[in-house]
Amino acid sequence: MADKTYKIIELFAGVGGFRVGFDRVNENNPSKVPFYSTIWSNQFEPATTTQHASRTYCRVFGSEGHSNCDIALVDSKEIPVHDILVGGFPCQDYSVARNLGQAAGIEGKKGVLWWQIVRIIREKGNKAPQILFLENVDRLLGSPAKQRGRDFAIILDSLNDLGYKVEWRIINAAEYGMPQRRRRTYILAYRNGSKIAEKIADPTEWIFNDGVFAQAFPICDYTGLLPLEPVPLKENKNWDLADLSIEFNKKGGNSPFLNAGLMVDGVFYTYKTIPCYHGDYTTLGDIIATGKDRELITKDYYISDSDLPKWEYLKGAKHEIRKTKAGFEFNYNEGGMAFPDPLDRPSRTIITSEGGPTPSRFKHVIIDPVTGKYRRLIPLELERLNMFPDNHTIGENDTKRAFFMGNALVCGVITCVAEELRRKLLL
Repeated sequence: MADKTYKIIELFAGVGGFRVGFDRVNENNPSKVPFYSTIWSNQFEPATTTQHASRTYCRVFGSEGHSNCDIALVDSKEIPVHDILVGGFPCQDYSVARNLGQAAGIEGKKGVLWWQIVRIIREKGNKAPQILFLENVDRLLGSPAKQRGRDFAIILDSLNDLGYKVEWRIINAAEYGMPQRRRRTYILAYRNGSKIAEKIADPTEWIFNDGVFAQAFPICDYTGLLPLEPVPLKENKNWDLADLSIEFNKKGGNSPFLNAGLMVDGVFYTYKTIPCYHGDYTTLGDIIATGKDRELITKDYYISDSDLPKWEYLKGAKHEIRKTKAGFEFNYNEGGMAFPDPLDRPSRTIITSEGGPTPSRFKHVIIDPVTGKYRRLIPLELERLNMFPDNHTIGENDTKRAFFMGNALVCGVITCVAEELRRKLLL
């Protein structure tokens, strides 16, 4: 299979973090035939007229095979047949309800983009992708608050109905040597009968030793651990997806899904794992602009003496009386944050409001190692924290570039998984 190119489509593409991660596998393993090729992508932001992320995606990768319209309006026939579907789908309410006109029908809550993934897979039929690689926030495994785990159960059951085995892992990139403390849920699904699905035999061994996540991101030794016990997604085998949405963990309590797991044939196995990493670590200080790149640090990135107290207040601990708009007083308590951000550790998580000079509790501020002055991070440094190529988002304003990085994933995580997928597909 060394001469096969695996075709990828990228949904909810943003500025192309998945594509960057997969392309690096080709760069690391040069051959006449690339192992991965992204042949189609979709990026659409409904809340804005100017499609900034899509524009950046096309500038970097070209516009061929790129769609910039609402995925719900894209006919699945327009999407080419592919081997792998990837995407960081938005975190929303995944509850389902029966169609009023169809007793047996099920539909997702209007506008929820998860169901577009389901639609595309279903409509591709026997040409559906053999692998799905998806990313979401870490809280996905425990949402919603009143029915913890329900949303993830719906996702797993949807994929089970579509004929996939699924493994998942919450990964903090910094715990595996990467420069940002960014925890995300990663999901891999393998179509029944496909090459990797056929390799899954013992669930315990797959989660701890043999699986893609176990090989790409090792976890600590589990000597003495008994085989993990299967847990059915549905307490009643006659439940459909709408029943699951109503009944799953409706009495409350913790989510049954721990940070690593595997779902096979409607039952899941799960375990709380601990990272096992002995390599080098990259810190915030390692990615700070040096040399000619320092020309990008313009005056507005430095914190003025007049603004410094505002930053110190927002970053500091608070125990104070506040008033609501209606005039009611309440006690407000908030813990302090590191200020400035330490350069000898991986950074905190970038969020979408990182850009702009306005003082903020959550924006990164460092003491510049050259000037000794407080300053914010420039877009180049934010890109490096997500392991994008330098100036990947150049061409948009700095606030928008920071927003992109707050929405993005750590490309290094994708490359590690893609390398392990490659190894398993070649075996």
